[in-house]
Amino acid sequence: MQVDGTNSNLFKYYHAMRRIRTFEDRVGELYLRGESAGSMLHLSIGEESAAVGVCSAMRAGDTFTTHHRGHGVFLARGADPNRMMSEIAGKESGYCQGKGGSMHIADMALGHLGANAIVGGGIPAVVGAALAEKRRGASNVSIAFFGDGAMQQGILYESMNMAALWDLPAVFVCINNQWGMGTRIDQATKTTALHERALAFGLNAETVDGLDVLDVVDAATRIVDQARAGKPGFLAVECFRFFGHGRKDKSPYRSEDEEAAGRAKDPVLFARNSLILNGKLEKELDDLDKAVSDEMDATIDFAINSQEPTLDMMFRDVFASGQPEPEPVRHRIQRILARG
Repeated sequence: MQVDGTNSNLFKYYHAMRRIRTFEDRVGELYLRGESAGSMLHLSIGEESAAVGVCSAMRAGDTFTTHHRGHGVFLARGADPNRMMSEIAGKESGYCQGKGGSMHIADMALGHLGANAIVGGGIPAVVGAALAEKRRGASNVSIAFFGDGAMQQGILYESMNMAALWDLPAVFVCINNQWGMGTRIDQATKTTALHERALAFGLNAETVDGLDVLDVVDAATRIVDQARAGKPGFLAVECFRFFGHGRKDKSPYRSEDEEAAGRAKDPVLFARNSLILNGKLEKELDDLDKAVSDEMDATIDFAINSQEPTLDMMFRDVFASGQPEPEPVRHRIQRILARG
């Protein structure tokens, strides 16, 4: 999509995508430095336009769930990168005090109902949230973000059917990065026009190329606005997963030619080049990139220097407010032994 180089929206979207790209780079660095909690880190590099484009159509009060590759979506919704990185590092200053890690971040204040490491696991929560919004008479939507691997999960179809049957303000967003772990999408399903499955349930449904974030914004705005009016929707955003399934995966199942072709469809670089082509000064973009790099460098220092959670914090947020926390077995044994 051609734009005026002074277009503030594209510049804003580029900034948001650059922050996601750089944050994910630093997540990989945190892992290589041995400072991450756990070894399964799933980067969303190459998927930035899906996160920024869809989240641009959301507003305060909307809720969402993500999958195990959800860092970018959470950042696009306004998450604090310091707290995110601390959570990935398993530190007390993280969003879940280090108990969630990369794949189970949540924050009710931002409407994040939770990431989920189970493929498609977060989808039905959106149906419940959308039902609650409808019963309250609110105009908020609830959006489920998931990968193309979840297109083979039965819970998705049950959820889409219920959303359509009850006219819920729900949107199902499939970030189709072409690979479910080591299986390419065309090896998992005969028909790769994924939105056609949602049409069969009576949802508004589209597929959009994720190369241009402005195209994603347009498609997401149509789908989300109609969902607010009680017509649930589905949006497939086609992109390419730049790296392997997890940080340790070197993706030997993909050819060099495929990787080169996929990475040529870089939404961040495309937005940058579009801004330059239409009059934006490279120096201004270079300055922005440098500021983002400095911001995300600081997240690693913040995470590494943050405090480890104490043992008794394992029970925090597990029991209802006012309920006494259970006594850890270790403490009980020590107490019993101390009597003798």
